[in-house]
Amino acid sequence: MTNRQAGGRLDPGTVTRAALDLLDEKGLDALSTRAVADRLGVRMNTVLWHVKTKARMLELMADAVLGEIPLDGLPAAPDERARELLRRYRRALLAHRDGAALVVGTYAAEPHTLRFADALVGALLEGGRDEREAAWTSWTAVYFTLGLAQEEQAAGHRAPGAALADAVSKTAHPALHRVLGHLAPEAFDERFEHGLTAVLARR
Repeated sequence: MTNRQAGGRLDPGTVTRAALDLLDEKGLDALSTRAVADRLGVRMNTVLWHVKTKARMLELMADAVLGEIPLDGLPAAPDERARELLRRYRRALLAHRDGAALVVGTYAAEPHTLRFADALVGALLEGGRDEREAAWTSWTAVYFTLGLAQEEQAAGHRAPGAALADAVSKTAHPALHRVLGHLAPEAFDERFEHGLTAVLARR
């Protein structure tokens, strides 16, 4: 049933929810304002009236993804709170098809995004980092989480590790060959926790 058939009121939130549903069904490559309009049963210009451009629609979608991150029930200890926030961030990205690729392509200075960023930076500051270290550590941790989540979601479309194993030669790449067994791309949970420990380690 389309939004028009249901008699619902079209607004930016309705457009964003429809776009996220389309993302989950068909992926980021299939997403367009026209496809969202078709899903809602309205003209494309009607969708553009509410979100202006596709780029703006993607920003609203990215912010909606971060709006799914619960900020309650966090650990009291600042370092463990930062770690838990990033775990929740990763789960929110993975909850949507191509969720990481969606967020990577935007810079959404929107309410949910800012609330999450403030909570993360606040935990880092409370843990004793100065302003620059808190800001840069938050960037590093977020970009690491985004990159690994994007790799994890892309791995579902190919045989994990096959290309790397075929390409690495014991004679041409001795160091890579030595650690090849530890580069399995499917060990995402363990790699994520290891990376968080490295990123959040205090100097």
